[in-house]
Amino acid sequence: MATKTKLFCGCAAEFGAAPNSRLCPVCLGLPGALPVMNRQAFEYAVIAGLALNCTIAERTKWDRKSYYYPDMPKNYQISQYDQPLAYEGWFEVPIDGEIKRVRIRRAHLEEDAGKSIHDEGHRLQTGATPGCTLIDLNRAGTPLLEIVTEPDLESAEQAYVFCTELQRLVTYLGVSEGVMQKGQMRFEPNVNVAIVKDGVEYRTPIAEIKNLNSFRAVRAAIDYETKRQYEQWRSDPGYLLNERPNENRGWDDNRQATVFQRGKEAAHDYRYFPEPDLAPVEVDRQWLDGLREAMPELPLARRARLVEQLALSERDVDVIVTDRATADLFEAVVWHRFATGEGTPVSPAHRLETGATLAVKQFINLWCKLANDRGVTPAELDIGADRIAGLVRLVDEGTVSATAANRIAEAMLDSSDGPAELADSMGLVQVQDQAQMAAWVNQAIEDNPRAIETIRTNPKKAKATEGFLSGQVMKLSKGQADPKLAGELIRERLRDLLS
Repeated sequence: MATKTKLFCGCAAEFGAAPNSRLCPVCLGLPGALPVMNRQAFEYAVIAGLALNCTIAERTKWDRKSYYYPDMPKNYQISQYDQPLAYEGWFEVPIDGEIKRVRIRRAHLEEDAGKSIHDEGHRLQTGATPGCTLIDLNRAGTPLLEIVTEPDLESAEQAYVFCTELQRLVTYLGVSEGVMQKGQMRFEPNVNVAIVKDGVEYRTPIAEIKNLNSFRAVRAAIDYETKRQYEQWRSDPGYLLNERPNENRGWDDNRQATVFQRGKEAAHDYRYFPEPDLAPVEVDRQWLDGLREAMPELPLARRARLVEQLALSERDVDVIVTDRATADLFEAVVWHRFATGEGTPVSPAHRLETGATLAVKQFINLWCKLANDRGVTPAELDIGADRIAGLVRLVDEGTVSATAANRIAEAMLDSSDGPAELADSMGLVQVQDQAQMAAWVNQAIEDNPRAIETIRTNPKKAKATEGFLSGQVMKLSKGQADPKLAGELIRERLRDLLS
C-alpha cells in the first residue's frame, strides 16, 4: 500500500534506503514492543475492496500466522485469517474482445516480510561472504494487501491480462504505486491442469509459483508449469490432485523454468490464532458510505465511456486511462476548454466536431512522449488543460503545422507563455499567403527537376513524389508553410507541367 509508514509502527515505508536503516523495536519484534494499526493502510485496503466489488466486513480482526524465515524477525506474521476485511467480490477484465468476470474470494491486510538477497552479483558488490544470504529488513512490516481470486482464470494469457488490469486499478485508485521493480506488487499463481481423456477429466496437483515480480514472468511461468504438469501426468497417471502433494515452486528466470521449493502448506501448518496485541476493527457504516461515494469512475468503465462518447479507438483510450490524473487532464482538454474555449460543456456531437480525435492524437504522440522521456506522466508535466487545448486548437485551425506543434510543446515545458504567443515568437505561424506559398512550391519543383520525370515515366509514384515535394516546401519555409495548401498548389502546378 502507498502509505508513508509501516502497518504497525512509525518506520518509513521507503524503497531504496540503506539496508536495515528503517527499523524499530516493533517491526523487529523485540520483547515488550506493541503494534498500533496504520489507519491509512486500512482505509486504502477498504477502497481496493470496494473497487473489487467486495463485501466489506463490519468487524474484522488480526491473527498471528506462525512460520520461520530469516526475513521475518518475529517468527510470525500479523495477518487476517477467518475474518478478512473484504470478501466475495469480482473484478471484470477485457479478454479476447469480451469482458470476463473474475471472482474475488477475499482481500486481507497483513505485514510484508523483509527481503532475502541470494544473487552472487550483489555479494561481490557488498563484499559479503560467498555462500551467505543477505537480509534487508526495511520492508518488514510494510502494509501488504493480499487479494485471492477464485479459480476463474483459464490460461497464462488470461492471468497476464488480469495482473496488468489489477495493477492499473490499484495505481488508478492511488492505494499503491504498484511498481514491480520495487517489490510493490507480486503475483503467486496457483496452477493445475484439467485433462480430459476418453470422456473422463483428470486434475493434476496444485503448484503455487511464488513471488513473481513481472508480468512477463507470470505468463512464462504459467505456460511452463502447465506443460510440465501435463507431461508429468502422461508419464505418471497417478499424478493427480489429492493423490500427490501440492507444492510451492519458484521461477528461475535464467532457465525459464519452475523449480521445486517445498511442499505447499495448509492453513493448520501456520497455527493461526487471534493477535493478542491488537483490537478487532469495527467498521463505521457512515465512514464506509463516505468512501463508497468518493470512489472515482474506474478504468474499465471510463474506457468504455470514452470510446462510446468520443468515437476513439480502444488502443488510444487505453493509453489515456492508464493514469487517473492524465485521464482527468485529457477530459478537461476535450470536454471543456477545448470544446468551448471557456469550460462550459456542450453537446457530444459538437465536442467531436471540435477535435477529440486530434486532441487524443496530439496527447499520445506529443505529450505522452515528452512525459516518457522525462520519466513522468503527462499530468506531471504541469502544463495545464487550457494551454494543451490551445495548442490543439492552433493545429486544428491551421495556424501551425503538426511539426511546428512539437517544437511549441517543448518550449511550453520551459515557458509560461501560451502556445499562440510561442508560435508567434518562434516564427512558426503558418503562412497562408498564396503568392508566397506559390513561390516556395515553384522553388521546390525547380530544385528537383527529376520529380517531374519520375511522375511522367511512372505515374504510380505520383503520390510519393508529391509528398517529397511537400517536404521540400516545408524545408524552404522553415515549417511555416500550410501543408494542406502546399499540397493543393503542388498538385495544381504538376498538372500544368505534365499537361
